[in-house]
Formats: sequence, structure tokens, C-alpha cells
Amino acid sequence: MARSSINPARVDFVTLRLFCAVAQSGSITKGAEACHLALSAASRRLSDFEATAGSKLLERSAQGIALTPAGHVAMQHAMRLFQGFEQFSNELGDYASGIRGHVRLWANMSALTEFLPAALASFLAQHPDIRVEVEEQLSGDIVRALVDGLADIGVFAENTPAYGLDVKTFQTDELVVLCPRQHPLARSKRVSFKTCLAYEFVGLNRSSSLLELTSRAAEQAGVPMRLRVQVRSFDAMCHMIAAGLGIGVVPLAACSAQVSVLGLKVLRLSDAWAERRLLMAAQAGGQLSPAAGLLMKHLEGSGPAVAGSIDGSGRRKSTRGI
Repeated sequence: MARSSINPARVDFVTLRLFCAVAQSGSITKGAEACHLALSAASRRLSDFEATAGSKLLERSAQGIALTPAGHVAMQHAMRLFQGFEQFSNELGDYASGIRGHVRLWANMSALTEFLPAALASFLAQHPDIRVEVEEQLSGDIVRALVDGLADIGVFAENTPAYGLDVKTFQTDELVVLCPRQHPLARSKRVSFKTCLAYEFVGLNRSSSLLELTSRAAEQAGVPMRLRVQVRSFDAMCHMIAAGLGIGVVPLAACSAQVSVLGLKVLRLSDAWAERRLLMAAQAGGQLSPAAGLLMKHLEGSGPAVAGSIDGSGRRKSTRGI
């Protein structure tokens, strides 16, 4: 038997907003108040919504309102619709106010810390009529946002599955080991990652591309990586390392300022994966807006940079153009 589909003409944003408000508050009364509706009108809308969906969405009890399994699915789609409508409203508002372009750029921490600030500053100086909305996200989430159409352009670490996307190299960064100057490794200038695994590490939070990369390298070396502390930023990593809580693998350019301030020692890694590519992507076959196309072209022209050597202070000697 063929499944019946929901008639979009029978579902409006007022009802969807009411449904979300009731689900979040656990109360029809509170949901109706939040949406400025009479209780009887709210109850009728919810009943009509369930009849239209052909499924029971809300479980009513003396303890309040809870979502059924079908209700959870409806909630997820309703929130996505609201997000899309908000973006729709914002972008049209930009045109009405004279801002003639809107680009949604999602990037991981490395790209935002190292390369994108200067690239975006120069782009916006050339195109003041374009607004770039920037979000920092994990590499895997960036790819999903591109596939789902929530982002126009994404910048993320290599080795992130990116099926269905048009992918290009954006920049190359060099991963190094940081340690306190009194650490046993501080006597070295260049080490293998396997040698570093004899010591405790400070790392980023779970699901970060850098943590996945170093964890995979530890598995290949056959030595477990002992994470003593996990934090959410490179700045926090540097402070934890300076406090003697472990060593850490970081992009050099992202932490070069902290190296001298905190008195950290920079060790080059002899492993091939220490030179890591950052990728730039958009939907394959998708038509970028004129504003997004301009930004993509600008970012292509800003890289890739080739990782250079490190001098005694931990600063990279640029080899661009060599």
C-alpha cells in the first residue's frame, strides 16, 4: 500500500512553532503562552497537526507532555525548517539593507586560527557589500553541513570523508610537538611521534580531526597514546603544556605566539603526516551564488602555502614561492 504524504498546505509555521514550544516546555499551556495562543486554539492546532501527520506525536500524561518516537522526528525536521527560514529571512534582509551577498563559511579550528583571518580581511576589504557568516565546527560536521546545504563553503582537515563534494587544497600546515623546556624531549630538535608516545599528552576534545590523526598514528605505531588532559582550543593546550601536564601536537602557526610567551620548546616531527593539508570544498555540481563564488576564488588565490623550516625561536621560515 502506498504511503500517504503530508500536504504542506495543511501545516503552517505557527503550528510548527507551537509544537516545538510544547515539546521543549513539556506543557501545552506553557507552549500556548509562548506562542500567544489561547489554550483551546493551541490544543486544536496540535490535534490537527497529528491528524495531518497520521501519527501520534505527543504523549499526554499527568506528568506533562513528552514526544513519541514519531514526535522526535517531527521535532528535528521542524527545527531544520526554522533554521532554513531564519537563513532565508536574514539573507533577504541583507539585500534589502544594501548588503548584496551572503556566504556561509564553516571551518575547523586550525583554518580559523592560522589562515582565514587574513584571507577574510582582504576579501571583505575588496567586497564590502558581501557578508560572510563564519562558524567554527569539527571537520566531520563541516562536511555534513555542506552536503545538507547548511554551509556554502567548508574548510576542513584532510582524511575527512568528503563524498559528493568538490574538494581542493586550501593550505598546508606543519604539525609540531610542544613541550616545556625542562621536559626530557626538550634536548631534541626533531623527534618521531613514536618516541613521543612514551610521555603523557595534552589533546583536543573528542572528534577533533587532530585528535583522530594522532590517535590513528599511535595505533599504527603500536603504542597507546596516554591523554592526561583534553581541552577545546590550542590556546588552552599551550597553557596546559606549559604547566607540565603533558606534551602536545599542534599546528605551528596556530601557536607560534604562545611559544615565546609561555617558554615552550618546539620539536619538529619526522613523520610524513606532520605536514597536513587543509581542504576547501563546496557541493559537487552545485551552483555557488555569485558572492560564494567570489570568496571561493579569493581563497584559492591565497594558498596553498608550503610548510617551511623552523628557526630557533619556533618561528617558521616561509618557503612560499620557492
